Amino acid sequence: MYALEQFMSTLPGRIALVTGGGRGIGKAIALALAAAGCDVAVNYVSREADARVTSDAIRALGRRTLVVRGDVSRSADVTALVSAVEAGLGPVDVLVNNAGRVTFEGIDQMSEASWNEIIQVNLSSVFLMTQAVLPGMRARTWGRIINLTSVAAQAGSVMAVHYSAAKAGVIAATKSYARLLAKEGVTVNAISPALIGTEMVASNPHVRPDMIPVGRFGRVEECADVAVLLAGNAYITGQTIGVNGGMYLG
Repeated sequence: MYALEQFMSTLPGRIALVTGGGRGIGKAIALALAAAGCDVAVNYVSREADARVTSDAIRALGRRTLVVRGDVSRSADVTALVSAVEAGLGPVDVLVNNAGRVTFEGIDQMSEASWNEIIQVNLSSVFLMTQAVLPGMRARTWGRIINLTSVAAQAGSVMAVHYSAAKAGVIAATKSYARLLAKEGVTVNAISPALIGTEMVASNPHVRPDMIPVGRFGRVEECADVAVLLAGNAYITGQTIGVNGGMYLG
């Protein structure tokens, strides 16, 4: 009971920023962090209505919230959105790098432009967002960075080589930041989902529930549970937590 009380006491009043928090896994994480006591900023790039629905649900939980637009693959947008969160809610304590994009194309169709875009959105964004919030976290000697990667980083993808490469880079960056920050009160971890029932999975004609050993697609809430655990735990760092129904056991 003491350990549970200690865990629950770490998050109330913390400020969380969830990129791509308007729908899917990002929305579930934003709501779970709010339920755990965090005030939550919801970032979006194009679907404002979805972000506002998430924000309204956070407010209904009794937490402060903010909707902030910004393309996290662009440094100027990152600077502006982090500044807006700091002004509206306070310094960021919990950063969830969830925003991402995938396109399905074979190696013969993949262009340099599409390679660069997918790397920028899925990997460079993690660098830009992390660098933007790290000075404050280090100064306060408290921070949680949670990066969303993918089973595609660990098992590979035959229809999205660029996405697999970007998400593998997220895992490497997670480990490196964790090592560098371990003595500064800042933990850095990754969540690696597989075939969660989101729009991204629904748009992929190459996947089926029977590809998963447990026999179903995952639920966004099952990823959110892990995010709350990582946000509340000071001893787990540098880890990639698979939420994949047994699809990948590495």
